[in-house]
Amino acid sequence: MLENDVRIIPDLRFNIDLLVVEASQVAARLIFNCSPQGRFLGLDAHGQRITFSENVFYTFSDGKIVSVWSVIDKAAVERELRGEPAAGSSDRSA
Repeated sequence: MLENDVRIIPDLRFNIDLLVVEASQVAARLIFNCSPQGRFLGLDAHGQRITFSENVFYTFSDGKIVSVWSVIDKAAVERELRGEPAAGSSDRSA
């Protein structure tokens, strides 16, 4: 599942911010701090370090992952690549 991601993001690492396990499902909020090379999520990243979160939901059957549903705030990644402050924050350094 992660082969292409590791190729695009050689320093791919994440922290688990939240983990919920219930019966055959696992939900996690993952926090990434990495440097994608080239294009990432359809955006030009060129090795720029970014931090973003992913909410991912796994469904298991017979001990195997049968489905993965992932949500990444692509707009937040775009803002970070452009050097803009996060939504809802204010830049008071003026």
